[in-house]
Amino acid sequence: MKDRLKAISLFSSAGIGEMLLKDIGIEVVAANELLKARCDCYAHLYPDTKIICGDIRLDEIKEKILSCIADDVKLLIATPPCQGLSTLGKNKLQLHYEKDNRNFLIVEVFDIIDKSDFDYILIENVPNFIQMYFPYKNDYLLLGDILNNKYAEKYNIEIDVLNAKDYGVCQSRPRAIIKMFKKHLKWPWPKSEQEINLKEAIGHLPSLESGEKSDIPWHFAKVHNDRAIEALKHTPTGKSAIGNEIYYPKKENGERIKGFHNTFKRMDWDSAAPTRTTFSGSISSHNNVHPGKKLPDGTYSDARVLTLLETFIVSSIPENPNFPQGASDTFIRTIIGESIPPRLMMKILEKIGADE
Repeated sequence: MKDRLKAISLFSSAGIGEMLLKDIGIEVVAANELLKARCDCYAHLYPDTKIICGDIRLDEIKEKILSCIADDVKLLIATPPCQGLSTLGKNKLQLHYEKDNRNFLIVEVFDIIDKSDFDYILIENVPNFIQMYFPYKNDYLLLGDILNNKYAEKYNIEIDVLNAKDYGVCQSRPRAIIKMFKKHLKWPWPKSEQEINLKEAIGHLPSLESGEKSDIPWHFAKVHNDRAIEALKHTPTGKSAIGNEIYYPKKENGERIKGFHNTFKRMDWDSAAPTRTTFSGSISSHNNVHPGKKLPDGTYSDARVLTLLETFIVSSIPENPNFPQGASDTFIRTIIGESIPPRLMMKILEKIGADE
């Protein structure tokens, strides 16, 4: 990036995705988020940014946002909620998308764009976001078609899906990226980088079992139930305990727990971490268990989810972030799971104004 940029952030959550933007000369002057706990966390992390807490669908909130957009604010970052678009759980058809109002918050961004004069606009979400049809002018259109219909005369509009693991983040996390930039400006895509595996990213950290702590900030293990621990101690790296013949996950009454092949599953040292979801603290959820190392007795170490420090590292978050005192493990994991990894956000935005 050649010049410093002032920006507005919408659907900001706690600002996880923005953690590295100051490093590339982007100053977020104002941000909007609906939920108070996330607003409070954002205000703690970014005391120099005006946080507007409230529903963007309300006229008074929208007016507050617009009042912060001076002539020198040239970048809009919009990351609308994606819970209604998640591919986890049941397969969702168009009808399901339509029933979740969170999926239509993107249309609120149009009002902000129409009443402002941004040079650059970044919209990001889960990949399904660009495959969903939105109501528009008595029809249903893909978001890309709507954007081209509304803004193609003023902006270049480019849409792609980027995976964080291809841009210096030790995590497989595909994100739909929409770039809009004025016709006379330049904003190339970032170049892909060599993938970082878990051994390279977190292999240097000391082993921990359930409930153990280390002297390293944020490197302490969550407490898990003994039944899950026993099953995972007998589960090799990269495998799920669901398939174990003897040491399988059990309910309190001893009944076998049924699950998918990616539940109660250890990660693979030679790959990037799977997507860190809002449920990354659950040992039974998707792909959450530490890879572990084979011990002399044939069992495997680290029968636990990743520590917060390990989660920070694989999410490209600075290793000792200044979260508010009292922020819970669950809250921190949730806001990380909701966010684009900061390094991917940085790699996209640092290309603004570059030749290639």
